[in-house]
Amino acid sequence: MARSNGGGFWADFRKFIMRGNVIDLAVAVVIGGAFGKIVTSFVEDIITPVILNPALQAANVQDLQNLSVNGIKYGVFLAAVLNFLVIALCLFLIIRAFEKAQRRFFRSPEAAEAAPPDPTVIAQERLTGALDRLTTTIETRNLG
Repeated sequence: MARSNGGGFWADFRKFIMRGNVIDLAVAVVIGGAFGKIVTSFVEDIITPVILNPALQAANVQDLQNLSVNGIKYGVFLAAVLNFLVIALCLFLIIRAFEKAQRRFFRSPEAAEAAPPDPTVIAQERLTGALDRLTTTIETRNLG
């Protein structure tokens, strides 16, 4: 079977893998997975015992995962909802902090407009004003 001059399957695959956005996406997925494990542990090991212990004790259940009625494991669903809410809260706080830092480090367009004027422009305006006064003075003397 003849091979094309384009480099073949493996060359195309290597180009695809080495694209920047593919690598960024891979890093994001790995970091997201690790972050998800941290949040899951936070919810299961800290939030659930602190907030839900009274409810679990009232239901005579040792673990949130064991809450069920007629085979419907609503405890698993409740744990998933808690995980989602904690992840959403964490992302909200991270994005809010990022936006606050961005506002602090990067000037907004309004701040750029309020920047002090250029000294060259000020000097030109003064010179223009002086020339206007001089012209007015000379014209007044020539008329009188």
